[in-house]
Amino acid sequence: MSRWPNHDGPWREWRSALSGSRMHHGWILAGKAGLGKREFAHAAARELVAEPGAAQPGEHPDILHVTFGPKDDKEERKRENGKPYELSRVIRVREIRAMQRRLTTRPTLGRRRAIVIDPADDMNTEAANALLKSLEEPPEGTFFLLVTHRPSRLLPTIRSRCRVLRFRSLSEDELAAMLAEEGFAPDPAALHAAGGSYGAAVRFVEEDLAPIARMIDGLLTVGDPGFVARSELSRLIGARADRARVQAVFDLAQGMTAERARRAETKRLRAALIDAHQRLAKLAAQAPTHNYDPGLLTLEIGTLLVSAHAASEPAHGSH
Repeated sequence: MSRWPNHDGPWREWRSALSGSRMHHGWILAGKAGLGKREFAHAAARELVAEPGAAQPGEHPDILHVTFGPKDDKEERKRENGKPYELSRVIRVREIRAMQRRLTTRPTLGRRRAIVIDPADDMNTEAANALLKSLEEPPEGTFFLLVTHRPSRLLPTIRSRCRVLRFRSLSEDELAAMLAEEGFAPDPAALHAAGGSYGAAVRFVEEDLAPIARMIDGLLTVGDPGFVARSELSRLIGARADRARVQAVFDLAQGMTAERARRAETKRLRAALIDAHQRLAKLAAQAPTHNYDPGLLTLEIGTLLVSAHAASEPAHGSH
């Protein structure tokens, strides 16, 4: 993506700090997924480590990227042998320790080093505690950029040691222009369901989620007394759907539930929709690290949506 219209504010704040006398050593890049925070982090890191008059290589030795590593020792051996390997579903302490070993040496080309952790909210507890020690006593010239979709999942002690850059959601007009720039037909349903996330809008188009969106709308509108709609939703998602597709469905379901909560006509319905949204978010966060049966997982998504619809029905015996 050549330009993110929601990055203007973060760039002003970042460059103002960069030009100041005391640059903060820890930064949280906060906002929902699909807002270009990773791209911003990489570009900001390059500005941070650049030295006047010095050529900057494509793979910069003073920019360290910390993300998901191999799932286990077997997968680690595959990586060492140059073979494809399966990733862990969390950032583990071994990735943080490997980064910290690099911090015992001085930056290679200049005075500064940037550490990009992405996504920081997927660190497990041991990894987060290890990172906290580096944030408490950062080596001179070392700066941390934590790409974060759900800042509340970070340790409070990590949040307290970092400055926050917030990335706003995109408008539907901005999303339409960005999709068109990348050669996608701007689907009105995708724009509405994306909830301001470019990543979600792209996944909506790529994963052909329009039929699923219609099914979600039906579950929220008329429920599923015969369990037929939930079974159809599960079929549309697919019995062997990969992680990306399931995550796209979670994003879609949460976006549509949140939109309905904003338009709810009664407090009871609004509360039920908010509860369903929170439970969907919790299930989405658990899904990558729990060994859920894919079929049961997709049925549970439908059941949570139906639970919100139930609140729109009058209580038994009421008029």
